[in-house]
Amino acid sequence: MEARLQKILAQWGIASRRESEEMIRRSRVRINGVLAHLGQKVDPERDKISVDGKLLSVQQRPGLIYLLLHKPPGVVSTCYDPQGRKTVLDLLPPELSQGSGLHPVGRLDAESTGALILTNDGDLTFGLTHPSHSIPKTYQVVVKGHPDPAVLEMWRKGVVLEGRKTRPATVRLIESLAKNSHLEIVLQEGRNRQIRRVAQQLGYPVIKLHRTSIGSIQLQMPKLPFLGEGNYRYLQDAEIRCLKEYIKHLPIKVQQMSGAKK
Repeated sequence: MEARLQKILAQWGIASRRESEEMIRRSRVRINGVLAHLGQKVDPERDKISVDGKLLSVQQRPGLIYLLLHKPPGVVSTCYDPQGRKTVLDLLPPELSQGSGLHPVGRLDAESTGALILTNDGDLTFGLTHPSHSIPKTYQVVVKGHPDPAVLEMWRKGVVLEGRKTRPATVRLIESLAKNSHLEIVLQEGRNRQIRRVAQQLGYPVIKLHRTSIGSIQLQMPKLPFLGEGNYRYLQDAEIRCLKEYIKHLPIKVQQMSGAKK
């Protein structure tokens, strides 16, 4: 059955859909010996798909993997970094980092820490990162200074970034420190460096940012071993089901694009 090439590559665990599009742009993918182009539809049962000269087959499609990683600082949330920085895949053993198609679902900037999901389920990645819907994410944030209640309320209601207002957020003061403030922030969207940019704009730059949970998936679970920085664990079946539940609530058109069941 025909489908867009970037979707097929994501479903096969080659890369996320976004990264697959970039691979096509860089002329790394060929269909029946001819350079592929964005939006091209292919039938994996009939067409010969090659990436970097290596021919793929339906039988090579890896099993689906779902991991929760505790990202340490100084590591980038990508599969490859042209600047040569350490990536999240470098934290995994070779049997997971090579040939499995694992990629991060969303991102944490290099200096931020905490919960990050890795998977080779392209449909899940597409659904969870689609702009029309975002799974709630909880952060522990230390900012410079002491924002007053009016500033926190402004943050909750939304702040204009690049001409577009952020969605309402939960912002709670946990503790006032000597020179800083400890906040808990829950976002319903994932714009690039959103917390850092809003905090800077409001006059209280971020000193430390740590993500503690993604939806109901917590970095530290009471009945599970402590997950230290740089370590990972496999998601439990109930956690995977929870993630897929979020996709079910997407608009019908997005569900059809992602391949999620209605």
